[in-house]
Amino acid sequence: MPALASHRRPRTRVRSTTPAVGLTTAALASVTLLSTQSATAAPAEPRPSIEEVQKKVDALYRQAGTATQQYNQAKTASAEQRSKVDALLEAAAKRADKLNETRRELGNYAAAQYRTGSIAPTATFFLADDPQSYFDQDQLMARMTSQQQKSVADFRTQQKEAAAKRVEATKSLETLTTSQATLRTSKQQVQTKLTEARSLLSELTAEEKARLAELERKKEAEAERKAEELARQQAAAAKEKADRAATEEAAQEGTGTGTETGGTGSDSGYASKAEKVLSFARSQIGKPYVWGATGPSSYDCSGLTQAAWKAAGVDLPRTTWDQVEVGTRVATADLRPGDLVFFYDDISHVGIYKGDGMMIHAPKPGANVREESIYYMPIYGSVRPA
Repeated sequence: MPALASHRRPRTRVRSTTPAVGLTTAALASVTLLSTQSATAAPAEPRPSIEEVQKKVDALYRQAGTATQQYNQAKTASAEQRSKVDALLEAAAKRADKLNETRRELGNYAAAQYRTGSIAPTATFFLADDPQSYFDQDQLMARMTSQQQKSVADFRTQQKEAAAKRVEATKSLETLTTSQATLRTSKQQVQTKLTEARSLLSELTAEEKARLAELERKKEAEAERKAEELARQQAAAAKEKADRAATEEAAQEGTGTGTETGGTGSDSGYASKAEKVLSFARSQIGKPYVWGATGPSSYDCSGLTQAAWKAAGVDLPRTTWDQVEVGTRVATADLRPGDLVFFYDDISHVGIYKGDGMMIHAPKPGANVREESIYYMPIYGSVRPA
């Protein structure tokens, strides 16, 4: 019997499109999410203007200058405290030696007591071969007892003094540790500010750097204009003073009461020192500014002023904050060569006045010792150191 044909219809394979639909839906959802995030994201900060960059960089250099003075102050305090600690430790060691010497002396007395034993004086007299020798020995022991008492008193005093010196030395060491911690902190602050300033400058385009340089040139030109005006005012004041002196001299000669003219001894003495100061400062022009440096190959601002006045035989303190307290305050209009001019409200910079509204100073990191108008920065005040 022939086989019957199957009535089953062949199965048709149908591809499911569900995964594709799901993928498309996910993609659309992602696009929608990104679009939403983009719409709600904060707008990018606008690029700062060159003027803003200039102000920021100037502020960072100024802050670095302040931190440099803090570093100098901490370094000076640390060195002074180290010297004090060394002196105290040496004094404590000497007192310990003296204490040990007294301790050995007391030990000798104790050994002598042990050798003589505790025999009563009467028994010692009767047992002595020679009564006279007993009396001699008894007097010697009496003297030793008196000396022993003194040694005991000295020992107790030295114990107290040695203990006090140890306490003082310990406190000084703690102060030294604090000074060294401040020193490290100030150093880190300087480095942080300088790194931030360099980072800002490195992000500028060539065009922006050119514009920044133009702003600097304008600032320098304005400062020089003010310096020239000061020079004219000082020249006029000097001429007026000379004319007045000549008139007074002529009047005195007419009456037959001539007197010596010229500057006073203190004026000529200061001028002589100032000449040495400026001679030294001029010889440093071109050397780099390095924060914390005092020469001879590099300087910071107060390191240069300190070294220059030392060349004239005058010792100035290390920081601008201490240097401004030395000598006599003078008005800007009355500045004379050699005077120190201080800048900013926090007195974080100083230069040496050379005349005609100009100074010699170590400006900032990346710059060299140079001549510049005193009006390049806001003036705090000026002093005549000697």
